[in-house]
Amino acid sequence: MIRGRMSSILDIDLDYFSLVRNPIQRLEKLLKWGGCPVAFIVEQHHHAFTRWKGRVRHGTLAPPSHILHVDEHHDMMDVKKNANIANFMYHAMRIWPRCRVHWLTEEPMDSPRIWLGDDTWESLAQRFSVSPRKPRRWPKPDLVSVCTSPPFLDEDLRRGLLEVAHCWTATVAPAPIPPS
Repeated sequence: MIRGRMSSILDIDLDYFSLVRNPIQRLEKLLKWGGCPVAFIVEQHHHAFTRWKGRVRHGTLAPPSHILHVDEHHDMMDVKKNANIANFMYHAMRIWPRCRVHWLTEEPMDSPRIWLGDDTWESLAQRFSVSPRKPRRWPKPDLVSVCTSPPFLDEDLRRGLLEVAHCWTATVAPAPIPPS
């Protein structure tokens, strides 16, 4: 059981890459920065959240203090009781009250503020940020999850991105080159 420490999650939704130049290289660069293997690949994004919770419950992952949410969508569109593809990030912030979430997106479609009630948003806003860049000193991930989002992505691009993601699953991420 992991106690007394927090973890960091790199949460990648492949739909993000439909909006960027050189998507294959961008995914490779992100995974290389993360420096750890992809733990799992899911089709529907909220299934990644279910797996995160399971790992925390079983003690193989400490509760996250940071989630780098790489996605076209913020996934905080309602406060319904059950987590779904539109609200699972809200649930993550609710069950892990010390967790900071950074939504990495090229162009935010909107803000969670317009979807969540004022009181709910105010309780989360200080732990939520958004920009097209990873914040400075953001911790490297202890876990990397990938969502394929078939309805939101061109099939050829999805296949190419999945090839990259699969290269980072079964094997340990390439070792960093030691300084000379």
